Amino acid sequence: MIQGIGHVALNVKDLKKTIAFYENSLGFKKAFELGRGEDEEPWIVYLYGGGGQFIELFHGATKEIPYSNDNIGFFHMCVAVDVIQEAWKRVVETGAPQDDAPKFAGDNNWQCWTHDPDGIKIELMQLSEESPQMKFIKSLEE
Repeated sequence: MIQGIGHVALNVKDLKKTIAFYENSLGFKKAFELGRGEDEEPWIVYLYGGGGQFIELFHGATKEIPYSNDNIGFFHMCVAVDVIQEAWKRVVETGAPQDDAPKFAGDNNWQCWTHDPDGIKIELMQLSEESPQMKFIKSLEE
């Protein structure tokens, strides 16, 4: 059912400085970015860490961000799953918090949300073949 940690999400103040740190100091590779709004303003940047794992950087933590607690730093953890409906069924059957039911998101992946007993947000995500994450991973194999 679980495939591993899909990504850890961070709210950041300075997107350029943060990308430079993770790329230059730690060896992550910028994979892709997602814009939002009519002018596609910078919103999310994915950095690839190998093994199908990413760091997801949210630009402008003080702006309105879905699911955000408007902090700088840790935002949420994403667990990659095989089948989103089965993962959601387990959340429901075990009585875990049901923050957001499965839906198809803007990055072409299925996702749903819960949180742990300390309130840490957890995204469950089923990658699709058409998602930017999967396309990036496959481009490394070419």
